[in-house]
Order: sequence, then C-alpha cells, then structure tokens
Amino acid sequence: MSHTRHHLRTASVGAVSAALLAGTALGAAPAAQAAETPAVRFVDIAGDGGTVLKANVVTPAGAVAGARFPVIVLPTSWAVPQIEYLAQAQKLADSGYVVVSYNSRGFWQSGGEIETAGPKDVADASLVIDWALAHTPADPAKVGMAGVSYGAGISLLTAAHDKRVRAVAALSGWADLIDSIYSGRTQHLQAAALLGGAGYLTGRPGPELQQTLKDFLSSNLDKEDEMIAWGRKRSAATYLDAINANRPAIMLGNAWGDTIFPPNQFASFYEKLAGPKRLEFRPGDHATAEATGLLGLPNDTWTNAHRWFDRHLKGADNGIDREQPVQLKPRSDAGYEGYPDWKSVHANQRKFALGDSEHVWANVDSGANGGIVMLSNLLDQFFQAPPVASIPLLPRSFAAVWQSERSDSPQRVRGTARLHTTVTPTKESGTFVAYLYDVGPLGVGKLVTHAPYTFHGKTPGAPFGVDLDLFSTAYDVPAGHRLALVVDTVDPLYIEHNPTGAQLTFSSPRSDPSYVSVPLRAE
Repeated sequence: MSHTRHHLRTASVGAVSAALLAGTALGAAPAAQAAETPAVRFVDIAGDGGTVLKANVVTPAGAVAGARFPVIVLPTSWAVPQIEYLAQAQKLADSGYVVVSYNSRGFWQSGGEIETAGPKDVADASLVIDWALAHTPADPAKVGMAGVSYGAGISLLTAAHDKRVRAVAALSGWADLIDSIYSGRTQHLQAAALLGGAGYLTGRPGPELQQTLKDFLSSNLDKEDEMIAWGRKRSAATYLDAINANRPAIMLGNAWGDTIFPPNQFASFYEKLAGPKRLEFRPGDHATAEATGLLGLPNDTWTNAHRWFDRHLKGADNGIDREQPVQLKPRSDAGYEGYPDWKSVHANQRKFALGDSEHVWANVDSGANGGIVMLSNLLDQFFQAPPVASIPLLPRSFAAVWQSERSDSPQRVRGTARLHTTVTPTKESGTFVAYLYDVGPLGVGKLVTHAPYTFHGKTPGAPFGVDLDLFSTAYDVPAGHRLALVVDTVDPLYIEHNPTGAQLTFSSPRSDPSYVSVPLRAE
C-alpha cells in the first residue's frame, strides 16, 4: 500500500508541476523572451538528520555573475505539494528575489514523518536557508520567510530561532496552537479531523502526532497537560521574547471566519510584537483569502506581502510602513479600514444587559450553530451568506436567547465581543456555545460571531462566573435590526462535554450582572 501511495504522490506532483510549467512557458512567448523568464529548477535539500526535502528554486532571469539578491524561503502548507507557491515565486523572482519553496517533512515526496512544526521542522527551515546561501545568489543579510497555514506557523517559529530571518509574511497561520484548536478548553472537532485526515492521506504522521490526535479526539483529559505542552512547543507565542530580541519585520494576515486558526490568537500575538509589524484581516475561511494569489491571479494579501518584503528586505520606499499598520476589510462591500493598533479597533464598547435568567437542557442542538468548516465562511466571503437561524423558532428548552432593542442606525461591529455571565450546572462538566446574531425584521438571524466554552471539575448546583471572548470579526448590522445572543450546548464544529441529563442555568446576579460587550466602530 505504501509503495502504491508513493507512485500516486509522484504522479500527482509531476502532473501539477508539468501543468504549471507548461502554463509558464506559454505565458513566456515569444520564444525570443524565454531566456528572460525566471529560471526554475527542482532540487533535493538535506534537512535535519539528512532527511530529504523536495524543493524548487526560482532565481531572477539574467542575473550577472557575483550579483546578490534577497531570498524568500517558503515552507509548504499542510498536505500541499511543493509546487504550491510556484506562481508567487515567479512573481517574486521577476522583481529580483531568489525563492526557495520546499515540501515540509513528512508530506508528499519529502522524507521523514510529520512533526507538526516541531523542532525538526524549525531545523529544516534553517538548513534550507543554509542551502540557499550556498547554492544560489542569495544575500545572507536579506533573508525572508513566508507561507500559508502550516508554512506560516513554521516561518514564525523559525524567526524566533534563526536571527538571519529579517522579514516574515505569515498568512492564515497560527501563533498559539492551543488557542486555535482548543479555545475555550473545547476541542475544535471538524478542524482537528480535517487536519488529521489530510495528514494521513498525503503524509506520514509520526507516533507523537498519532497519539496526540488520538488523545485529543477521544477527550482524554488525563493527557490534557501533555497535549497543551505539545502545542505550546509549536506556538510562536511561546518564543515571543526571542522574536522580539531578533526583531524581524512581521506581517500577519488571516480571515475573520478561519475555522482552523481563528483570528483572535493572531491579534493577541500582534499586539505583543516589538519590531516592525502589520496585521490584516479579511472575509473568508482558512487560506481562502490567499487562494487566488496561489493561482497567479490578482490578490490583495500577496500584493501586500510583496510590498512588505520590498520595504524590509530591499529598503524600497513604497509607503507600506506609513500606512496604518492594522488593516481590516469588513464582511461587506466596504473597503479597507486602517487603525493604529489592535486595541483601537474595539475601543468603543457597548454593553447589552442579559437580565433574564435562562435555563437550558444540554445535549440537544437547538439549530443555532457556527456552520461547516471550510464551507460556511467561504459562502460568507463571496456571497455575504453566513449561517442563519430563525431566532423566534429556536426551542427555548435547549437555547437561551436575549435580544437587544432595534437600533436606529447601523451598528458596525469591529473586534472582539465578550460574554460575561454566571453559570450554574447540574453536572461537574459541560459545554456551551455562545452566538451573536444580526436579527432582521422577520426574525432571521445572521451569524455575526460565536465561540465555545467547556468546564470541568465544577460543583453541581454552585454558580461560577464566565468571561468568554467570541471570535473577532468586522460585521455591519443594518439600521432597524437587533442583536441577539443565543447560547446552546451542541455544535457540530466542536466536541461537547455535557453528561446525560445535564442542565445549565444562566443568571444575572445583582452583584455581578451578566452582559455581552460588543465593540462598535466609532463614527
């Protein structure tokens, strides 16, 4: 079986590579100009322990002997072959960069086992830089890294451990792996299953990853501390001091609806960076904001990544460092909005009181949910069609519902909404999911944002306070609409921990009133 899969991988890589190279050749006509196109070659690079990493190298056309160029290293995304970045690599080479893209260890034709951005992956990236400096006209003082998803995570981690990395563009990635797939102490089921399945299909998960996935998906709380330690080792936020000491210029880009790596953890990491930095959020789901650029089509994310490298590796005075460093595109037809920092995005908070006590039975899906991984937020990106629910028809036995008054003016939600409430459980463990909806005149609610929350070891019948940050977003609620907060206990996106017969009461004590705080853009 493994021999067959090896040939399938080889055929797939060869077919896609041939198609891309054929397209490049056709685009290079007439033949007299062929010599002026960037040179592409496929190479083997020795990674950590001698593991073979399959790579491609693109160098600027017509380079004279002795010339030196900035170099960009691109680790591939999870489960994606090494030709992923070829279109962008050729664009970068056209503008004077050496580009080395390599297949991360454990995937496709590269050797080794999947490390999930572990120490061997970081060592691989540094060895790829070594190789580029030894075998290409790369300038050792002008090293950059970039990547989408997995490649973004590896790039940030390498910037913490290798001082040669002077600029990074981390797109649809993570800075905190635990806060990404275990936020609110809740397993993100669909995200983990998608990553795990893709890893088994296209790569070779090592024993550590296999055991971690098994413990994670089986809710093995005895291994919780070990899983968290495993994730912390693979999180750039853990090495923040080293990154700030190295001071690389870091650009972070993500989508509001990223169901693999939600935006909150990137925003938190951004605020703590000490060097040159930029943060961009757009509509979409995981890696969908960058996807058209990978096909060579016009793309805002990649355009700004190129500008970022031009400024911080070439010294080009292109104005990107004079723009507001936080750039947000709302989930509407509106254009980009600039802010001086992340805290300015949600500086204007409006609190909606949750005055009535609500009691719900667990283990039944009320119909409110966060959608489907990699689908629902893609529909929202292109058609402004987020998940919906009929708020009046939600069964009140299984869903707690609070609604605001109608607003006479648009409410431009920007940043991170927070729920503060008091919960009284009938069991020691439980899970609930909070949803914020935009409710129109007919009672149809469009999902603005949501987040899960899980607790363990609580005393049945004893109330406790909860502060839950919902996933950051930028959403415009039309005039005449209400905001609704809905809480239920089941969502297909997550693993829930509600014992049979469990009930939850959400109350608002006079001494500690419950509320949802919604960040609204100041007009």
